Amino acid sequence: MEVDELEGGFLQQFSSMQTVDRDDLVNQMIRLVGEITSRETARFYLEMNQWNVQAAVCSYFDLETANSRLPGMLFMRDITVGEGESIPPSTQFTKTWRVQNPGPDIWPLGCVLRYTDGAVLSNLDRVNVEQVEPYKSTDISVIMESPRDPGIYQSKWRMSTLTGNFFGDTIWVILTVEPSGTLSITQQFNNLSQLGSPINSESVTLNPFG
Repeated sequence: MEVDELEGGFLQQFSSMQTVDRDDLVNQMIRLVGEITSRETARFYLEMNQWNVQAAVCSYFDLETANSRLPGMLFMRDITVGEGESIPPSTQFTKTWRVQNPGPDIWPLGCVLRYTDGAVLSNLDRVNVEQVEPYKSTDISVIMESPRDPGIYQSKWRMSTLTGNFFGDTIWVILTVEPSGTLSITQQFNNLSQLGSPINSESVTLNPFG
């Protein structure tokens, strides 16, 4: 469970917290939960837990997670790198998925696409995703590199809120690494064919990342 993972990660940090200054305790709680809560909210949870930072943080995630509705995400299709597509070893490529927000709410700020399991194909374990209006779709891209050894590789990714809660469909990268793979050539031709082409932004918004 994500809350348990978050709480577990905090435990190592509490041992060094010796201050009894309440302003310091508020600052510590905000630092631990991230810039996702106000000083007033942090003070509320601290007062509710007799100014025990560990208990306040645990209460925050328990209550805030329970009272918030997670957004939704539907996988629509692969834009690049279809299932099992072949690619030469040690070749950089861009994997792009098209996904949709099924509503009824806009995606909140801070959503990311996170690597969760399988082959490690990117030096990034997450990419930022912009807010998407209900019933609209967007393309999410990750720069990856194929392994050097031939074989079939799978990598699993999921959407996550700022507080670490997964939501929506699991999306995959499934590729075949072989010396005769043609993916890099295919992407080069695709890039050339798009030069000078108009961008259709009526329903799809690309998510650039660095």
